[in-house]
Amino acid sequence: MLVRLTDAWTELLDRRAGNADTGAYPAPVRSLLGEMAAAAVLMQSNIKFNGALVLQVFGDGPVKLAVAEVQSDLGLRATATVKAPVDDAARLSQMLNMAGGGRCAITLDPKDRLPGQQPYQGVVPLEDAQGRKLERLSDVLQHYMLQSEQLDTVLVLAADDKVAAGLLIQRMPLKGEGNLGGALSHRENEDQIGRNEDYNRIAHLASSLTQEELLALDADTILHRLFWEERLLRFEPLEGAGGPRFACRCSRERVGRMLQNLGAAEAEDILAERGSIDVACEFCGKHYPFDAVDAVRLFTAPETQPPVSSKVQ
Repeated sequence: MLVRLTDAWTELLDRRAGNADTGAYPAPVRSLLGEMAAAAVLMQSNIKFNGALVLQVFGDGPVKLAVAEVQSDLGLRATATVKAPVDDAARLSQMLNMAGGGRCAITLDPKDRLPGQQPYQGVVPLEDAQGRKLERLSDVLQHYMLQSEQLDTVLVLAADDKVAAGLLIQRMPLKGEGNLGGALSHRENEDQIGRNEDYNRIAHLASSLTQEELLALDADTILHRLFWEERLLRFEPLEGAGGPRFACRCSRERVGRMLQNLGAAEAEDILAERGSIDVACEFCGKHYPFDAVDAVRLFTAPETQPPVSSKVQ
């Protein structure tokens, strides 16, 4: 599977750069977040999960958290929390895994949860089986697939300020509903690790693709260069409204529920200090202002609420 994010990726970067409070991401963070967005689209497209696939990396470096979320309709959003300066040459461990506390998590959150149903989540360290720090997101995700799902995987990921792209080659599970859903026969899949000659040949060819080629070349050229001796069956690409695109799920109602979880006392303290509560979505930058009247509405019964005063800006 091959993905090239262009408009969706540049819109995401432009929204962040236009945020007066944060400014643009440092270059290494932009690269990481682009690779995460491409990888999350690849995985969601691969398993066709009815819900949100959330890819996160978090740890003990200047980048506290980076998140890419892709819905079943391929609407995507991504954000990163940067707590300290990031060197222009910083690698993955220097951003997130300085003291060995870095982790990668993949969460599948069903769209229509059943009562008591919890999201499926797998977590791995940003290290290999020997405890050595991994410096590429692709290596982290390959390690995740091997350790958590017992599936051979090759990922090539790359991102710059115009394109975020990825190539995924994966050995199909012997049986089961999908390679991230936790419903596979792990023993049988594990027995096939590294033994499928057809997969090994294709994986070797895919691994020869460079990041520069992935960013510069179109899909047809990449497929021809890598697999010109193979018989190819290409599916129609998902583009436009049916393909990957930037889409944020934030809303005034969601923000209101977040403030309710924060508690009335905390909300009152913020109002006393600032006069209003202004919450900006970390993904799209939209602001949701709440004044004292709005706060009262959040913490009172519906039948006794005052009229609405604030609107989304």
